[in-house]
Amino acid sequence: MQSEAVAVVREYTEAVFRRARVPMEPLDFEVDWLDQPSRHVSYPGTPRVPLTAATPELASLGALLTGANLPPAEGWSLDSLATLLRLSYGVLDRRMTVNWNQDAGKRAHFEHAVWGRGTASGGGMYPVELYLVAGASGPLLPGVYHYHTGQHLLERLLVGDVSGTVRAALGDSTGDGADSFLLASIKFWKNSFKYNSFCYHVVTQDLGALLGSWDLLAPALGARLCRLLCFDPVPLDDLLAFERDEQSVFAVAPVHWAGSAPAGDPAAGSVAIPATGSPAPVRVRPAAFERSRRLIEFPQVVAVHRAAATVTAPAPRRLTGAGPVDLPGDPITLPAGGPDRLDSPLSAVLATRNSSFGRFRRPPELTAAELGATLAFAAAGSHYPADVKLPDGGPALTRLWVFVNHVDGLAAGGYAYCPRRHALLPAAAEPDGGMPAFLQQQYFLTNYTMGQVGAVLAISGRPDAVLDVLGPRGYRVLNAEVGTLAQRAYLAATAQRLGCGAVLGFDNVAMNTALGLDGTDERTVLFLLLGRHPEATADLAYRL
Repeated sequence: MQSEAVAVVREYTEAVFRRARVPMEPLDFEVDWLDQPSRHVSYPGTPRVPLTAATPELASLGALLTGANLPPAEGWSLDSLATLLRLSYGVLDRRMTVNWNQDAGKRAHFEHAVWGRGTASGGGMYPVELYLVAGASGPLLPGVYHYHTGQHLLERLLVGDVSGTVRAALGDSTGDGADSFLLASIKFWKNSFKYNSFCYHVVTQDLGALLGSWDLLAPALGARLCRLLCFDPVPLDDLLAFERDEQSVFAVAPVHWAGSAPAGDPAAGSVAIPATGSPAPVRVRPAAFERSRRLIEFPQVVAVHRAAATVTAPAPRRLTGAGPVDLPGDPITLPAGGPDRLDSPLSAVLATRNSSFGRFRRPPELTAAELGATLAFAAAGSHYPADVKLPDGGPALTRLWVFVNHVDGLAAGGYAYCPRRHALLPAAAEPDGGMPAFLQQQYFLTNYTMGQVGAVLAISGRPDAVLDVLGPRGYRVLNAEVGTLAQRAYLAATAQRLGCGAVLGFDNVAMNTALGLDGTDERTVLFLLLGRHPEATADLAYRL
């Protein structure tokens, strides 16, 4: 059964990587913008719990990179959890920018407004839906809550301690006795209405971007979060009353409340449901509002989701062999001083992060120091607390590459980034005709002019190797790490007042060949454009 599921995932990933040459089904699909789903899922008629909108100034990105001067890990409070939710996935402002995008003129109208969030999302679709299962030791009435991203509040969907259901689903990954959990689910239609069969690839990276924000926010708030990715989603989907082909839980993060006793400790005031046994079949009754009149199922999305949802046990030590292999070459050392360049508070960076959307302009050129700081901060994201990782957060499943286009002091060409030496390893000379022409030729969308971009970052992995170790669930694990690195690149760029834009519109086959990856099992998965924005622009950001 598992081998069949792995084959389905491999077939899907192959279709994704070749979509620039062989379009994915359905070929005649047209987006029905008038029937698109709501950007904010809500449960009408449910009790609402207000959350604080106050945002404390948090540690700088440089401090988070080095681990210096961070607050002690004392656990979560309701206010700190509210800050986590708001800065990572809540709506922070309304943005109107004059740029070259064809829909820029519409943004002045409310129905086409752009609402900024701290975490990036493919196409701005934001398909992740967050739920809190609160146990007896926390500040909330035990039960199940949904985070309303548009109004920054919790909607109470169920009353009662069902934390045992979560622990039973997690099995051995029970979260060190936690009795409260954040559940990150994905509602496919929020993305597939636009991206159809390509949806699953995008949303699994969106999840990683959100988890990347949490990886930074938790230590900055004096708490900890561990991402659990390998568990049985069926009991959790049943608890939340999901139709599994439409929405499913992808990640769980145990929540340890400040000053609380471990779950099951009589001093906590109640005894939690044990992790073993068969929890009562309780499920959420309220139904979420659905704006769309017609929901379309895409067979490739359903097939790959069913395959990737197959339960597999994490194998952190075996994953060491699934990461990128060392490369030869004479390193080009990048300028030091990454933490010094990243001295902006995380709270301010998340509040101002945005995608470039064609606004790149040069000169002046990108500098090697700016590129190096971005690479160092992004690469550090491959080490995170998770059930699939060793205690040190490793091994890394991804590698960063750079197509140097216009970087002061660096010759145009392809390079691999080595975080251990903070250096670039030359991988390919500048293509005939020049790097800008090559990049523009391989980019099949029209929203960026590559001649204005300083560098293109590529995040690569070894999908087949990860699947061999983790089974079909490995696809989601790898894509989540890719999304985490992308989010960190966004934040590092924002802290340095640089432009950044994640794109999936390159011909992966051609980009792999250009980096010398033919004949290996390593592939580019996601790309980020890096460069400068003009200082004199007409921007409006209305802070909420």
